[in-house]
Amino acid sequence: MRIMAVDYGDARTGVAVSDESATLAGDAWVINSRCENETAQLLTDEVKKRGVSFIVVGHPKNMDGSIGPRAEKSERFAELLRSLCGGGIGDGDGSVSHDINVVLWDERMTTMSAHRVLDDVGKFGKKRKKTIDAVAASMILESYLDHLKSR
Repeated sequence: MRIMAVDYGDARTGVAVSDESATLAGDAWVINSRCENETAQLLTDEVKKRGVSFIVVGHPKNMDGSIGPRAEKSERFAELLRSLCGGGIGDGDGSVSHDINVVLWDERMTTMSAHRVLDDVGKFGKKRKKTIDAVAASMILESYLDHLKSR
């Protein structure tokens, strides 16, 4: 079972996918798109291609746990992914061939942690901008995988 983590953003969306045993974060990359539907379709294509069974969407709650505009955008995006990934074979709507669970995962402090990681490895400027969202998605995935291991 592969798990995909998504750090949804207005211009860039970070994506990370686990190994088949869902124990380690594997590939990570960034989708550069300002179009929510295009981003969702590109993710759905990757779900099919990589055999993903589960999607974790980062849920950027406020530090006090309340839901702000960014978290609401992530909730809407997760709902869009659910609609694309919940169809059956032969629907003809571009959906995947089996139901994929899509969950929201608290990602408070993930981007700040990703900036610290990139500071530590000396990535600044344009190099940072190209990778920060992929690193954040990897951190969301690692957090979720740690949660699974502790259950």
